[in-house]
Amino acid sequence: MEIHKTSWPMRIIVFLLFVYLLAPVLLVFPLSFSGDQVLRFPPSFWSTRWYSALFANSQMLKAFWTSLSLAAVVTVLSIVIAVPAAWVMTRLRFAGRDLLFNIFTAPLLLPTIVLGLAILIVFASFGLLATMQGLVFAHLVVTLPYALRVLAVSLSTQDRACEEAARTLGAKPLTVFFRVTVPMLAPGIVAAAALCFLVSFDEVVITLFLTGPRISTLPVELYNYVYNQADPLVAAASALLILLTLGVIMIVERAMGLGKAFVK
Repeated sequence: MEIHKTSWPMRIIVFLLFVYLLAPVLLVFPLSFSGDQVLRFPPSFWSTRWYSALFANSQMLKAFWTSLSLAAVVTVLSIVIAVPAAWVMTRLRFAGRDLLFNIFTAPLLLPTIVLGLAILIVFASFGLLATMQGLVFAHLVVTLPYALRVLAVSLSTQDRACEEAARTLGAKPLTVFFRVTVPMLAPGIVAAAALCFLVSFDEVVITLFLTGPRISTLPVELYNYVYNQADPLVAAASALLILLTLGVIMIVERAMGLGKAFVK
């Protein structure tokens, strides 16, 4: 098999494109150490005052812990629901399977604002507005399609010989599922869990329809903060969120390797 090496001009072009795409993200870090009262680049002097102000802001900290616990619960529920659902979609043959799969993944195709408005209308009649239960259900609508697609692809690319060998040796279906299928599916589960966590933690549009004075998430608090004032505290929060994202990616890399978790 012939391997084509990328030419140096193409490598330079790709590198410049990466720099162009990542420049706004990288600028967040120097802005977060600004000592100015407003966002300006370059900063007139350097300071960590906005990190101190961020950790002293009780409302932001409360919203952060709400987002963290919400994302953790949504991730666990997404994986628990998506694993058997993906197995049914990929292993069983029945009428309407493709239609059912398309219905489950339809939220990926809808504009987020339309989905948020629909959830608001439905949840209002059930008293789920501004509640943790309502946020969990709303985020599940968004994260489940991602988990289902990732796990369905992972299952469809698995070698079924091990499962067939286990059945031939007398293993029951549940034993085959938990002792053969799930361990082989581990990289896909890690990838789906990381994706669900990041999507839930970062969700802002749908959450805006459901939050209120009693409960709010960090993205919503940052949105409201920027609406009222613009200072480097937002840059400090953004820098920490970028590091959190990198931390999740590093955990996936250390646990499974990005190649195994996200590429089949």
